[in-house]
Amino acid sequence: MNSQNTCNNCHQEVQGDFCQHCGQREGIGKITFKETFQDFVDMVFSVNAPLMKTQKLLITNPGKLFREYLSGRRKTYYKPVSFFIIATVIYIVLRSLIQYDPMEGAVANGPKNFESSIFMKAGKYMVTNINNIMFLYVFTMALFLKTFFSRRNSFAEYVAIAFYLVGVYSIIGTIAMFYLKYVDPRYKMIPMLIFVIYMIYALTSYFKNRSFLTIVKLVFTYILSFAFYAGLGYALSFLIVWLKN
Repeated sequence: MNSQNTCNNCHQEVQGDFCQHCGQREGIGKITFKETFQDFVDMVFSVNAPLMKTQKLLITNPGKLFREYLSGRRKTYYKPVSFFIIATVIYIVLRSLIQYDPMEGAVANGPKNFESSIFMKAGKYMVTNINNIMFLYVFTMALFLKTFFSRRNSFAEYVAIAFYLVGVYSIIGTIAMFYLKYVDPRYKMIPMLIFVIYMIYALTSYFKNRSFLTIVKLVFTYILSFAFYAGLGYALSFLIVWLKN
């Protein structure tokens, strides 16, 4: 058998550009930077790529995305954890490039010597390590969704939905960051206000229920999950900074 017509992954005969058995591209050899970059571009920017489909539905019909992903259409959409990670990484990279400091202004409004205090250091640590701290938000959101809407889904399913939602929050924060950096830094609440509106829109779409009671429960879900996330994240950051000192 000609090695050029044999899949390097499953060693089955290949007819065409892709293996009919495992789906791997034909002609795979040694890994190169070009191949790695091309795979990334194909995955992210292809019109048919799961990420593009996922992003589109998160805007136009998030309820459909949640229902279909939870019902078993896993290959059609970008996985929630992966979506959360890529959204968070983009936020961190861009924040570093434009040197945006979310804590800017806190010193001026705080007490004397606040900048050098352990409280300020804990806040800076939390912001710097937001990619790790944000995982807490996913689980606190899932916890309160399960609390207020216990009959709809399991906790694990709410965790999957929360990964999508918090990923969108990272995207909103990324866009708002440029406004806060270059236009007006006073409105730091903008990302949170936009996100609570989006969260209500997304979950009422998923539940197919826009009743007043559902919206009220979603508002409480947002408030409590964010409060618990911020409190736990800050407490953990404070503990780490305190132990380092």
